[in-house]
Amino acid sequence: MCRLIIVSNRLPFSIDREGDNIHIRQSSGGLVSAIKGFFDKANSHPAITEKLWIGVADFPQEDWQKIMNDQGATDFEIHPVFIKKQLYADYYNGFSNSVLWPLFHYFFSVADYQVQYFEAYQKVNRLFCDELLKFIKPDDIVWVHDYQLMLLPQMLREQMPDATIGFFLHIPFPSYEIFRLLPGEWKKCLLQGLLGADLIGFHTHDYVQHFIQSAKMVLGTDNYFHTLQYQNRLIKVDLFPLGIDFEKFSKAARQSDVQEKYAEIKNNFADKKILFSVDRLDYTKGIMDRLNGFEVLLDKNPEWKEKLVFILNVVPSRDEIQAYTERKKQLEEKISTINGKFSTISWQPIIYRYQHLPFCELIAFYLAADVALITPLRDGMNLVAKEFVASSSNKQGVLILSEFAGAASELNEALLVNPTDVNDVANSILKALTMSAQEQTQRMVLMQRRLQEYDVIKWVNEFFEQLKEIKKEQLKLIVKRIDERVGNKICRDYSDSSRRFFLIDYDGTLVPITRLPSEAVPDETLKEFLSSIASDTDNHVAIISGRDAGTLANWFGHLPITLIAEHGASLKMKDGNWQQLVTIAEEWKEQIRRIMQMYVTRCVGSFIEEKTNTLAWHYRNTQVDLGFARSRELINNLSQLIQNIPLQVIDGSKVVEVRMAGVDKGSIAMRLVNETEPDFILCIGDDTTDEDMFKALENATMASKVYTIKIGNKATAARYTLYSQQQVLPFLNLIKSCVKTPPGHVSS
Repeated sequence: MCRLIIVSNRLPFSIDREGDNIHIRQSSGGLVSAIKGFFDKANSHPAITEKLWIGVADFPQEDWQKIMNDQGATDFEIHPVFIKKQLYADYYNGFSNSVLWPLFHYFFSVADYQVQYFEAYQKVNRLFCDELLKFIKPDDIVWVHDYQLMLLPQMLREQMPDATIGFFLHIPFPSYEIFRLLPGEWKKCLLQGLLGADLIGFHTHDYVQHFIQSAKMVLGTDNYFHTLQYQNRLIKVDLFPLGIDFEKFSKAARQSDVQEKYAEIKNNFADKKILFSVDRLDYTKGIMDRLNGFEVLLDKNPEWKEKLVFILNVVPSRDEIQAYTERKKQLEEKISTINGKFSTISWQPIIYRYQHLPFCELIAFYLAADVALITPLRDGMNLVAKEFVASSSNKQGVLILSEFAGAASELNEALLVNPTDVNDVANSILKALTMSAQEQTQRMVLMQRRLQEYDVIKWVNEFFEQLKEIKKEQLKLIVKRIDERVGNKICRDYSDSSRRFFLIDYDGTLVPITRLPSEAVPDETLKEFLSSIASDTDNHVAIISGRDAGTLANWFGHLPITLIAEHGASLKMKDGNWQQLVTIAEEWKEQIRRIMQMYVTRCVGSFIEEKTNTLAWHYRNTQVDLGFARSRELINNLSQLIQNIPLQVIDGSKVVEVRMAGVDKGSIAMRLVNETEPDFILCIGDDTTDEDMFKALENATMASKVYTIKIGNKATAARYTLYSQQQVLPFLNLIKSCVKTPPGHVSS
């Protein structure tokens, strides 16, 4: 049982004043309608016992004082945030809607990068955080919504590290090439802010991938499919296409007040087809391009004059921003031009309205429209398209939808268009006007079925389910994490042992992964540490790596440590010479190299690394999706090629390796353990190839104390985990110091 705290810029209600009387009125925004629709369903989420909503108050504080104890008109306990007028203007009209909104919708030329806007954005997000901290409880679920509050999750995480926080972005997340246009510190802060959440939701797969790529490029995060690791935490990123309350719109179309309005509309345009659009006033909505397409239709098809009417309803929005007022002026001039060009004494092609539509009238227009023309230039989802489909109780009407709307991925039975292609728009309108009733029904039925299956109930429940799952995954890592108790136990066992054996991977463990393998040169600090720990006669230190023997000898040959090259193909004991443990004719390399070279050509940034017994194709410097996709293709091709050859394909961390079959870190580790008979083993690695060591050592029946440790967040056979490579050397130094001065605890 828990409380749900919804956090958004807007509250789910407004206060109306009539003289001295004030009362609460439920808002009708998309988010409010979606959340309200979810909780209106009986037992939609019985685990949620209380519902709270925090948002900016658009009313005086004294009005709130009068009605704060009378919230019966709302479904939520309300916590308003009061913000000074100028601060709110810089935060909302400034950074939110003059920087983030245009940039995220690919209108980067409109963005106004003023420092005071970002400072205001930070201050308001901090005000939200301070307000939340007044009443939030440990078991609460906090669900933050939209681009105005992208800094809030991390601010809250800093104060409540164990909080359960979800974030949902209702607008597009742009490609990295667009996102990178933000000033450096701003884009870093925004990404860090979002990564304070446990689960980050987007409307489409593209937005998910764009976010992951930006996090990788700006913050250097690593990902395993849709799971990111950042600052010792796992964060899930996934798509949740926002649904609507399908039943609400379907039932509304049958209500008497809607039917009366529908009959009135049909009567007024009895001999005409109706083309209908409803949008907020916004340059992203493509209204001007829509008008251009309509003009081309009438130019090319004069037979539709006086037989078609375009009802265009524009909802007022952000009138304080200059870009919006200029757009309204251009729009009205274009409407006047078209009407002046085509009107007759008895017919006007465009009926333009600049006003809010009451719900019953909106549904009546949806029902009466022969064609709905919804063509944004870029849109996170666009619920209008879904509402039109859901309202079609007679299964008639055609939806023309922009391919750049998030809803296009779900409503592919619509006529999808490129809004900037006026001929495409015109031709689609003509196709819609002449489509048979049978085809209209077939398309509408398929879209309605899909909207019914993934409605707002499914949307919310799926988000909460994923949020619960990622918290479980985080808990698994915490259980394996080397905390104070585990650290002290390792210290005691190390201190009590006299034959200690260290098996340590190199790349990604002792040093970070670099752009090129040749750049991962050990510094003096690392060499001094290895020399120091190996100087203890009770310690046997082995570096076990995929590196070639020559490189390891060059870097560490002067130290009293054991070196294992190419995952076990070559071995140099600390007091001996190099031994070649496997041999294979090199003819195989030419064919493998040729295939890998083809993938180097097909995947910019990838490269081949050749060692004595191994060929490796690295894709660490490639675009994330492309590199991963090409690696799957390469693995498939290589696996088929080597079926009858004693080789194996290894799927490593951003690398595909081909090496001798039967050679792995597990077998060589067990050989050394059996020879040295240690009573304490510490094994650390970060890659897929290290799992062979972990499995072999964890399954071995020996009396020694064995500690296997994986770097990172991926599933592992290791007993414990360290979150990042940066923690390895401090951890080993603390263990090394345990013999002389046992610490009070070991911190991970």
